[in-house]
Amino acid sequence: MRIINGKFKGRRFSPPTNITARPTTDFAKEGIFNLLANNYLDIEEKEVLDLFAGTGSISFEFVSRGCASVTSIEMSERQLGFIHKTAATLKITNMQILRTDVFRYIKSCAKKYDVIFADPPYQLSELAEIPDLIFQYEMLKEDGILILEHGSQNSFTTHAHFAEHRVYGNVNFTIFR
Repeated sequence: MRIINGKFKGRRFSPPTNITARPTTDFAKEGIFNLLANNYLDIEEKEVLDLFAGTGSISFEFVSRGCASVTSIEMSERQLGFIHKTAATLKITNMQILRTDVFRYIKSCAKKYDVIFADPPYQLSELAEIPDLIFQYEMLKEDGILILEHGSQNSFTTHAHFAEHRVYGNVNFTIFR
C-alpha cells in the first residue's frame, strides 16, 4: 500500500497478508483523486467519511492531502489494528477510527460530510442501497459528494443523484451529488 500524494507521499505500508480487504489499486486511487481535484472540489480542510475502510488506504490518502478530518469505519478487528498502527506511525491526529457496522453508522450518524467514500465488498448484497441511504439520512453537506467503488456488474446511471461514472482498470467509481 502506497500513499500517492500529499505530506506522506511515497510512504509504503504492508498490510497483513491475512486480511479480507481488497485495497484500491494505486492506479485507481490516483485517477479518482485527480478527478476530484480537477473536477469537483479542493479536498483541503474538508471533512471525509471512509466507509468500509479496509486497510485505510483511502483514509490515509485523504489525510495526506490535507483534509481537516477523516472518519474511518471498519468492522474487521485485524484491519482496524493495521489502520491504528499506521495512523500511529504517521502521527495522525485528525483521524477517527471506528469499529462498527456501516449500515448502523449511517442510520445513527448526525454529522454531515464534504466527501463520503464507500468501498464495500463487491459481492455485498446491500451495495446498491448505499447511495439511497446516504441521501435518505442527509449525510452530505451542501455540494458534498459520494464516491462509490464497485464492480462492473453495478450501474447507477439512472440514480437521481448520479453525477459521473469512471473506470480505472478493473475498478469502477460512481460519483453522486
